[in-house]
Amino acid sequence: MSDHDDRDEFDAPAPRPIEAADERSGVFGDASDRGPGLLVEETDEGAQELSPLEATDPIQLLIEQGAVLRLPESAGVDIAEAEAEDRFGEGETMIINLGPQHPSTHGVLRVMLELQGETVLRSKPVIGYLHTGMEKQAEELTYVQGATNVTRMDYLSPLNNELVWSLAVEELLGVEIPPRATWIRMLMSELNRISSHVMWAATNGIDLASTTMMIFGFRERDMILSFFEKTTGLRMNTNYIRPGGVAADLPDGWEDDVSAIVDTINFRLGDYDELLTGQPIFRERTEGVGVISPELALAMSATGPILRACGVPWDLRRAMPYLAYDQVEFDVIVGTVGDTFDRYAVRMNEVRESLRIVRQIVEKMPAGDYRVQDKKVTPPPRARIDESMEALIHHFKLFTRGFEVPAGEVYTAIESPRGELGCYLVSDGGAKPYRMHVRGPSFVNLQSVPALLRGGLIADAIAVLSSVDPVLGEVDR
Repeated sequence: MSDHDDRDEFDAPAPRPIEAADERSGVFGDASDRGPGLLVEETDEGAQELSPLEATDPIQLLIEQGAVLRLPESAGVDIAEAEAEDRFGEGETMIINLGPQHPSTHGVLRVMLELQGETVLRSKPVIGYLHTGMEKQAEELTYVQGATNVTRMDYLSPLNNELVWSLAVEELLGVEIPPRATWIRMLMSELNRISSHVMWAATNGIDLASTTMMIFGFRERDMILSFFEKTTGLRMNTNYIRPGGVAADLPDGWEDDVSAIVDTINFRLGDYDELLTGQPIFRERTEGVGVISPELALAMSATGPILRACGVPWDLRRAMPYLAYDQVEFDVIVGTVGDTFDRYAVRMNEVRESLRIVRQIVEKMPAGDYRVQDKKVTPPPRARIDESMEALIHHFKLFTRGFEVPAGEVYTAIESPRGELGCYLVSDGGAKPYRMHVRGPSFVNLQSVPALLRGGLIADAIAVLSSVDPVLGEVDR
């Protein structure tokens, strides 16, 4: 028998039952009477926290509903009515966390839910767990380096990030890029839109328990990423679209590669329809779930598939054409109800329209330079660096000091897979931006989450969150 069998002197204090939260200390129980291992801290995100209904100011309830945004200035606010509207019935409620470690939040998103049984009374997205400060970092990077920064925000749509950055810089510079560069950008952006939407279909499928859809979506996305790798050298975060054009011309045989991608994905979309579109369980999980009206979606500044699913035909490629979108034919896809199924249907049909655009790009791709021949923004050809000291100095200065951009400010917006992606740039005449701000559609679209979840079941919250398609790299940029 061991000498330590009688272990009274080593025994820890007996665990004390966990009591109600101490309002002063923010911990469970009395802070002066805690035994080892019993320190259970509460999370506290300050103003971002969702307070219980009884402790929430009625004005805040109206803000959560989007009512304040829709009220004319002359209208009064009926506080009693607002409080009554937020009470679905009598009974005790509880607040729980969904995320930020939950895979169905599509990133480190935390959603606080106030539940009455299984019904979601109120919800509140809590962000900031992936804050990278990319907008502030941009002030310390040259305009040449800027594309390597913004490409990492929406990591499922990096080429669209690079595009909006490049368009904003080029507008400040006052340069016009060659037609071939414009059409290459459009090709890569539409392929990126397809890859983003099929990736969403994959994750949406797994959120609703379809593991096959997860395999299908990754399979199609991999085809496009392989083409990106062949063209740019990288599958993601490519730094391919740059101010002045693109980094390199399309590879030999690109027409065959792109045609194969288009034909294959167009055929396999039939598998998506067979697996999900007509599937009774999928329809029951999505139809009539997470409905939002056009008026409320506009009040919440929602864009992209969320807004178009409500029946609002707003697509910047058509409404405010950029690149060469006014030279190709495509339809703006809209829904009718604005529910989770409509958002699914809009994205799947947008894939078909993007395939249609890509086919036209293959036919209409012009010859010529893939970047502007302006020595101010374009490095010399690689072969010249080995032959000319001036070319070597030019290359060195361009990639170390960068090029100077005339003082001014500009806002440029494009249609990313998630909605309006905008870049606001301020230049003080130097080689680095004075200020940069990005209007990330994922960030803005999260405002609609409380309206979408309100009154639904907690099981529906997963399907609704997936239908918003947030990318937290863009939210916490």
